[in-house]
Amino acid sequence: MGFIWMLIIGGIIGWIGGAIASRDIPGGIIGNIIAGLVGSWLGTLILGHWGPEVAGFYLIPAIIGAVILVFVLSFIFRSFRKES
Repeated sequence: MGFIWMLIIGGIIGWIGGAIASRDIPGGIIGNIIAGLVGSWLGTLILGHWGPEVAGFYLIPAIIGAVILVFVLSFIFRSFRKES
């Protein structure tokens, strides 16, 4: 059951990160889950463990990490589209 909560919270974090960054994450729901999981790892790596914790995710660093990840991914995908 913990794995399912991790996927749900990861998807919500990815969705919030995309909404704050005003960018779409490629891949839909799966993209949101991946962005939430990787963004959570990145945010915790940069900012540490603080803020409220839900399902093993520290929400504030996770959302900030997801926003950073969405900006970086949108920049990379935009540069690939211009080259083609």
